[in-house]
This record gives sequence, C-alpha cells and structure tokens, in this order.
Amino acid sequence: MAGRATIADDLVFPSQAGTVMKPDNIVPRYMEPALERAGLRRFRFHDLRHTFGSLLIQDGASLAYVKEQMGHSSIQITVDTYGHLIPGADIAWVDRLDAKTTAQQNATQAQPADSRLEQESAEVIEKVWLPPRDSNPDMLIQSQLSCR
Repeated sequence: MAGRATIADDLVFPSQAGTVMKPDNIVPRYMEPALERAGLRRFRFHDLRHTFGSLLIQDGASLAYVKEQMGHSSIQITVDTYGHLIPGADIAWVDRLDAKTTAQQNATQAQPADSRLEQESAEVIEKVWLPPRDSNPDMLIQSQLSCR
C-alpha cells in the first residue's frame, strides 16, 4: 500500500470507507438487495464459489488449475466436488476403448461355416427321441412323484 491512501481498488467488496468489509455485512447490505433488484432468488454467498468452480470445469479447465483456483489442499477434494461436471468424461473413456479394439480382439475367433456339418446336425436332432417328462425339471421332486 506504499503511497496509496486506500486499498479499495484491490478489494472485490470494499467498505464505503475503502477498507476491508466485515464478512457478515456483505450478504445483508449488498448481496440480498442486489439479488432482489435483479429479481433473482436468494442463495448463499458460498454458492458463488461453487458456481465459479463448476463453470471452470464445464469450460474445460484442467482439474489441477481448478484445484489451485479453489485453494483445495489436494486434487482429490477437487475431483470429489467437481469431477461429475467434466463434460463427456465417461463417454470419452468408452470412445478411447472402442478406438483401440479391432476385429481380431474378439474373445473367440469366428468359425468358418461348414454347411455339410450343419445339415448332419439337423438330421441327428430330428431323429433323437426324448421320453415325456414332468414339467418340473427338479429331479428330486420328480423322483418323489414316481414313488406314489
């Protein structure tokens, strides 16, 4: 403050005397009347902080930058608070995985079609005789029913 009479230019909310305003005076003296004049609903002063962090994230700022701007002690606090706002974060991971897959990365290789084998299988299935059975597949219940 060398050579200056006031620090008002350095403050977001200076008092009428150009000094630091008492925090308890900001909301009732300035914020609430401004919200009323603007026709906005009342909200907490602290909500402005979350709005700032949210807008940074949604605009693409890095989590490290948001951490510094918000003054968080660790990046984990930033991720826990604002991580859900990262645009397309989940979609981006899925897209990255999709980009890495190729036709050869299937769990099983495609088997060549052998029409002769398919015809033989169909013939065998048609000739198989299955005895009638009770509609209940539980073998314990079926065995007890047959003992009567």
